[in-house]
Amino acid sequence: MFDWIQHIADWLIYNVFSIGADTHLGTALNFFVYDTLKILLLLFVIVFIMGIINAYFPIEKLKDYLHRKKLYGLEYFFASVFGAITPFCSCSSVPLFIGFVQGGIPLGVTFAFLITSPLVNEVAIAMFIGMFGWKVTLIYAGSGILLGTIGGWLLGKLNLEPLLSDWVKTILDKKIQQKEFEEEKLTFSQRLPDITRSAWDIVKGVLIYVIIGIAIGAAMHGYVPENFFGQYLGGGQWWTVPLAVIIAVPMYANAAGIVPVIQVFVAKGVPLGTAIAFMMATVGLSIPEATLLKKVMTLKLIAIYFGIVTLFIILSGFLFNVLL
Repeated sequence: MFDWIQHIADWLIYNVFSIGADTHLGTALNFFVYDTLKILLLLFVIVFIMGIINAYFPIEKLKDYLHRKKLYGLEYFFASVFGAITPFCSCSSVPLFIGFVQGGIPLGVTFAFLITSPLVNEVAIAMFIGMFGWKVTLIYAGSGILLGTIGGWLLGKLNLEPLLSDWVKTILDKKIQQKEFEEEKLTFSQRLPDITRSAWDIVKGVLIYVIIGIAIGAAMHGYVPENFFGQYLGGGQWWTVPLAVIIAVPMYANAAGIVPVIQVFVAKGVPLGTAIAFMMATVGLSIPEATLLKKVMTLKLIAIYFGIVTLFIILSGFLFNVLL
């Protein structure tokens, strides 16, 4: 889907700047260019689409329906499943998170998507089947969806909306523009300039956070050796699971990129459950993601979100080691 962006990154770093593909600098810069272009494009397209939906779709009715109807947690499950079928990493999921919040979707439901989206996707599932078989794959995918469902439900019960950033609250206040669209019954071509301008304003608002976050991830991607982690996680002691998760949180990679690393971990004696917990923490939580989320959440909300998801991943790691 994004191969053309990868070609641009390869051409720019390896041909224009003549930096070797086998060097740490080349790997880091290629990663930075690719992910920056991809995430900014995703951010603009998703926010643009949400702008169109907000202009035409009665999002307030959907929000009221989710608050009013007793769905017995199914709204969190559906959001988690939607996250599982979207091929996004943790940072790429943030634009959709912004779109959901902007659209008035309940925060807990939005969190259910944000948790699951980077953890489970079709590419990772296909790779898991080939490397570890169906049993491991089903446990991995099911636990990722369950983690998103329970995590989203718990975060939703904490009434965390006041901890959203002032920037998000300002965006939500601009709902008045949507009402003006409806009252004036403007055509799509008449609404398009305002929708485009609004999407671009949001992109500009998070641009610095995108660049800083991806730069951190690129440095880690290019300079942190894989062997550094494998040699400390293979003992099988109880503390290796939380250690694996704590080590993984500062890193940044998508599921497709980290699955082959997990295979190496297992081949070197790291318990499979510990390895999967490491993968979940790497793709589901990261410093770059926290940097991006800083634009839409207060530090307290980021700490609550990271803390709950980290705890759940650690518990999942212990469970995996028992089942696998």
